Amino acid sequence: MNIQATMSRRGNRSRFARAVRQNPVAAIGLPFIALFLLATMVPGLFSSADPTLVSLSERLKPPSSEHWFGTDHLGMDVFGRVVHGARATLVSVLVVLALAVSIGSIIGAVAGYFGGWVDEVLMRVTDVMLAFPFLVLAIAINAALGRGLWQTMFAVGLSWWPSYARLVRGQILATKNNEFVIASTALGAKQQRTLIRHVVPNSFDPVLVRITLDIGLVALTTAGLSFLGLGVEPPTPEWGRMVAEGRDYLLSHWWITTFPGLALFAVVVGFNLVGIIVRDWLDPSGINR
Repeated sequence: MNIQATMSRRGNRSRFARAVRQNPVAAIGLPFIALFLLATMVPGLFSSADPTLVSLSERLKPPSSEHWFGTDHLGMDVFGRVVHGARATLVSVLVVLALAVSIGSIIGAVAGYFGGWVDEVLMRVTDVMLAFPFLVLAIAINAALGRGLWQTMFAVGLSWWPSYARLVRGQILATKNNEFVIASTALGAKQQRTLIRHVVPNSFDPVLVRITLDIGLVALTTAGLSFLGLGVEPPTPEWGRMVAEGRDYLLSHWWITTFPGLALFAVVVGFNLVGIIVRDWLDPSGINR
């Protein structure tokens, strides 16, 4: 058993290394993601400045050796706020995707595996959710829940799950008639056990790829809601909120909006590039290449 596990791990590492070699441009995203995660876990490693410290005597100063990204209209250090704002972005992404994947996977797995009227009811509910423009639905839910980071994450998560329900349902339909599922049923395994232990795990690779591609889009969406004033409360550092606070100074003091915008851009592009590597890693047959 240990030998098989070791061989499996070596095979995974080998496929991942091959996916990186075959996508050298996509590999550029890896250092961006590494810096993003490091800034999230250890922000003090990059900046010792207090991201919420107001100093009106230092307001609107351009980038310099003292303030690498300059200061904003309240004298807060923009570099420190960009670094510390990475944590709010990562928390938003994790909570939104955890909520969306959980709801979507449960609904899609139950609908695809049991079929019949269960499938009809669950898919019609999913269609109703998909009928609304995603961003409009998220804004409506966020406005109803009130302003705040957790309200924003909950609103985006409730708007995001239908796409995962559709994806998981399709994968379940393609997997449930495989021989190992039929064998499990023939051996007397309950439907719930067969679904959880055999069908869902063997249908999850496309979901994992979708998650890596959605990370950047979720970060962009939550930042957009913060830009509209529905996200975090000031002075908490968050990239979308920082762009909104600096828009009145865009022409005269460009650094206030430019640097948080570039940070968001780098994270979105980085995760999309990494998503290409993950896709090819999980698809060794090369069908998607």
